[in-house]
Amino acid sequence: MKIVTELYQDSLKRLPDAGQRILAHQVDDLVVVYQAYKHSIADFAVKNQFLGGPDFSYNRMSWIKPGFLWMMYRCGWAEKENQERVLALWIQKSDFENILEQAVLSSFTPLYHESHEQWKSDLATKDVRLQWDPDHDPYGNKLQRRAIQIGLKGDTLADFGKKQIKLIEDVTEFLKEQKLLLDNGHISRLATPVETVFDPGSKQLREKVGVE
Repeated sequence: MKIVTELYQDSLKRLPDAGQRILAHQVDDLVVVYQAYKHSIADFAVKNQFLGGPDFSYNRMSWIKPGFLWMMYRCGWAEKENQERVLALWIQKSDFENILEQAVLSSFTPLYHESHEQWKSDLATKDVRLQWDPDHDPYGNKLQRRAIQIGLKGDTLADFGKKQIKLIEDVTEFLKEQKLLLDNGHISRLATPVETVFDPGSKQLREKVGVE
């Protein structure tokens, strides 16, 4: 596994405990996002290093999550049906920023939209949806900090799935090992990917996506 890890308890000393933050594993010009799939989709993706195959649909919205523990909460540590495999998808930071540039917030916020009508129009016509939700600790408890998930569809999903991914890693065995530690009460030994705050770069983009 190329992803570098650290003890979860060490991450608590570094990471912000509140605010809307994009936390992600980052190396040079690359950033990692996660998705959870059933076995057939994951097998194809790992073998071919792009998203596709008979069971993957490019005609629906597909959600990516840069936060590891947020992904663990959503997929139940890979124990939910059709989410038994978790993939780490490495993409260029520039591509991730381009995705954020296209994003429309999933709920109407006067700070970011002039009217309900404009917001509804953007939701209907744009390929990227962005949602902030409470982040969670390893046990699934809500935190004050909020985590981001990003829905892709249309041409943006096609570009992401077929062209932008530089590496696909199956991290399922790693997370299962960590879940076993949790279940046995060994949170002091729990390891998670090293994550840092992703800065969208421009003040305009930070404001658009709601980063605090």
